[in-house]
Amino acid sequence: MKDSNGQVLLEVKNLRKFFPIRKGILQKVVGHVRAVDDVNFFVNQGETLSLVGESGCGKTTTSRCILRAIDPTEGQIFFRTSDGSVVDVAAMPESKVQGLRSQMQMVFQDPFSSLNPRMTLLDIVGEPLLVNGMKNRQERMDRVAELLRLVGMRPEYMRRYPHAFSGGQRQRIGIARALALSPRLVVADEPVSALDVSVQAQILNLLLELQEQFGLTYLFVAHDLSVVKHISERVAVMYVGQIVEVAKTEALFNTPRHPYTEALLSAVPKPDPRLRSQRIVLQGDVADPANPPSGCYFHPRCRYAVDTCRAVTPKLEEVAPGHFVSCHRTAEITLKGVSKD
Repeated sequence: MKDSNGQVLLEVKNLRKFFPIRKGILQKVVGHVRAVDDVNFFVNQGETLSLVGESGCGKTTTSRCILRAIDPTEGQIFFRTSDGSVVDVAAMPESKVQGLRSQMQMVFQDPFSSLNPRMTLLDIVGEPLLVNGMKNRQERMDRVAELLRLVGMRPEYMRRYPHAFSGGQRQRIGIARALALSPRLVVADEPVSALDVSVQAQILNLLLELQEQFGLTYLFVAHDLSVVKHISERVAVMYVGQIVEVAKTEALFNTPRHPYTEALLSAVPKPDPRLRSQRIVLQGDVADPANPPSGCYFHPRCRYAVDTCRAVTPKLEEVAPGHFVSCHRTAEITLKGVSKD
């Protein structure tokens, strides 16, 4: 999967992450959970790619593999560094990954558990600076004050502890910590899912403002398609550890090409009561990543499935410029998106 426009900052190829299943006194490996199963996508410099899907589909595991918070089982993760060179993060020794992490940072999902309650804002936001060589305390204080202003917090708050702040304010602190080292890539792991709806909009607008100001690149992990539509240029849809569709946001919302994407879009809240009855309720359960079905993983829940879907695994192929789909019947069926009205 290649990009024809812009410079690729991150490219993931054939990424897999399997977790062993152990049983018995000797903890013998009897199988594997295929949390991430042959994932391919790229992220252009300065854009936002959203990774969406149901809970447990492998979104967070994918993002943590990219940052090498966990080691991938197979695959390549190409990242363009600040000096222009391209490195394979998956193959780098841990000692070199540590030096690369200043260019790749994460905003965590839970603003309550991701901040140390025993540290002040000065210590929380300033810790990345201290670890990466900024030993002068006054310099750190000045940089932390600047970062707090950027995210809409008052610099005099730096002496306070996290318990003094609301969920939205804590997430702003998490964003300030992620920006401390001026990263090229920010992985946002469902950064607004734990927040009130009114606060969600404020945090999303803040992320967009920071992206415009500093040219940031986001990998935005989410399950709420309403949020995704607001913030992203392109969307990648995951199902049971695999990418099933990648497209520009407008194309994906208006003309989805995969049945799973169609079902997700049907669940987006609509203000018109006449449209609410068009919700597609998927039958059955999500496939077990430890024992996935043959052929297409989605076929047991797909209303368009045929014999080929049950026997042959589909490949992610480009069906329109920049629109990639993993479905045998994408040329035969017409799917319903979200109405522009």
